[in-house]
Amino acid sequence: MPGNTEPKSAEPVIAEANRAVRQRFAFDDAQDLKDARRGFMGTASANLIRSPDGRTVWDLDAYGFLDQECPETANPSLWRQSRLAADHGLFEVVEGIYQVRGFDLSNMTLVEGERGVFVIDPLLCAETAAAALALYRGHRGDRPVTGVLYTHSHADHFGGVRGVVPDKETARGLPVLAPEGFLDHAVSENVYAGTAMNRRATYMYGAALPKGERGQIGTGLGQTISTGAVGLIPPTLYIARTGQTETIDGIRMVFQLTPGTEAPAELNIHFPDHAALCMAENATHNLHNLLTLRGAQVRDPRNWARYLTESIGLFVDGSDVAFASHHWPVWGRERVLTYLSEQRDLYAYLHDQTLRMLNQGLTAPEVAEVIEMPPALERAWHTHGYYGSVSHNTKAVYQRYLGWFDGNPARLWQHPPVEAARRYVEYMGGADEVLRRARQCYADGDFRWVVQVVDHVVFADPDNASARELQADALEQLGYGSENGTWRNFFLTGALELRNGPVGTPTSTVASDLLSALTLEQLVDSLAIRVDGPRCWETEIAVRWNLKSADPLTLQLRNGVLTQVTGTSPAAADPDVEIALDEEALRAVLVGAIAPDELAERAGVKVTGDLGKLTELLGFLTDPDPDFAIVTP
Repeated sequence: MPGNTEPKSAEPVIAEANRAVRQRFAFDDAQDLKDARRGFMGTASANLIRSPDGRTVWDLDAYGFLDQECPETANPSLWRQSRLAADHGLFEVVEGIYQVRGFDLSNMTLVEGERGVFVIDPLLCAETAAAALALYRGHRGDRPVTGVLYTHSHADHFGGVRGVVPDKETARGLPVLAPEGFLDHAVSENVYAGTAMNRRATYMYGAALPKGERGQIGTGLGQTISTGAVGLIPPTLYIARTGQTETIDGIRMVFQLTPGTEAPAELNIHFPDHAALCMAENATHNLHNLLTLRGAQVRDPRNWARYLTESIGLFVDGSDVAFASHHWPVWGRERVLTYLSEQRDLYAYLHDQTLRMLNQGLTAPEVAEVIEMPPALERAWHTHGYYGSVSHNTKAVYQRYLGWFDGNPARLWQHPPVEAARRYVEYMGGADEVLRRARQCYADGDFRWVVQVVDHVVFADPDNASARELQADALEQLGYGSENGTWRNFFLTGALELRNGPVGTPTSTVASDLLSALTLEQLVDSLAIRVDGPRCWETEIAVRWNLKSADPLTLQLRNGVLTQVTGTSPAAADPDVEIALDEEALRAVLVGAIAPDELAERAGVKVTGDLGKLTELLGFLTDPDPDFAIVTP
């Protein structure tokens, strides 16, 4: 490892570029500051939110340094955004609607009803959600929770539900609303590819970075993710169509379904009795992601823009305020109309211009390099790429329509990173020569090229201390200059791991509540993606589960593929072993809570055949690696 592991100062070229940002945009525009602090009622007296074992999961004072003038090591536009997003406390949106902001990555919204309070988007973890509810009750009285709503299927909008509905008794009979398709998307996104997403989220949210002017200053969408207990209570009422109206605890809500926008399952909510519009995460004070850097399904900006047009037509005439599950509200009908129209134009422009250019033959990196945003959108603070970026969003549009391949056959069958790196370095005259030239580029301020070139040396020889140090220094400078919060976090976390080694995955959304919410089919699918195919190419095993309250389920391993067949279909192979049990016991076996050899002794379970075949089948499952390397091979 390099000797110097501390962050360094901004190089002159980065400092100058950051000073130039101040001249480019209207930093004297105070409207967002007024809106972000409007309706402030107070905040928590204790700075730290802790887990039951005493671990800190959120620090309300962690971003106090943002009150200082922006340093050279941060883009002033991102610094401004982070300062606004860091404001924490209870805020009145309109009479009867309140938000707790700054207690997690997302906002919790609380709507007062006839008997209690209706909670919308209960944050990411139980600890921060409980603290947010306690703050609300401290100002508005000890009102019971009379309902919960998840606006969409991302964990920071449902994971804290156990903090507002702490036990099963309280949850019994409680309405829990969500858009149609919510549960399927919520559990599949966080389980199927959850390990890889969570590892990459470590970079995206900068969870392991120190908070400060040379470290993590926010993500653009919010500050960072909390690190407490993630849970899930399945919905009891699904919103299945636009125009559907529900009244919970006397609160009238009119819904607009927006699937395939910011999330696969999402909705907006109009409160006609409050002249208030909740835009979930479809319109926030930034350009959002069409493809998150942590990984996800590519979102559809064409549909996103069309749903925003629909929102305007349905709700603006009856809305004096628009608020969302991140950031601060916008008040006044004309301002709401302008805000939603500019957000709509933002996604439509990226979609249409990327398609125009790709149909002229430009590749994804070429589109990202030449696209320019309209001046009116550049001038609006809420369209800036603090979380998503124009660069990686245009690449996402390209991927959505054309995939990873740019059509050039020279790029159809390239060597993988390590082999390519070794060859590149050899062609360029060896590691010492590459680093000599790269150091000159670093001195010239060409950090983007340094990162691209020295990456080859690191992958050809990950123990090359000089290469790791130079790569870390160059990544750090790119981070200091980034307006996008997640780019900054990626660059700085890469530098951190090059200097200090892997930091692992501080936060995981693969929680027991999510696993229990998987359907049996999804649970088996989650096992199928863990099968070590090459180890069992020649193995054939069939296990039939005779369930007490459902059709038989046959799991069969053949050609390295784990297949599930329900019922007595001809597709089901003859079983090597049959096991009669209830679904609860089957789930326990599949998640590893019951060992196969314990089944024969378990009450209510009948085994016929060779139980060793089940042990053999489960032995082909591999465990995901939550700490896999990213900036090194």
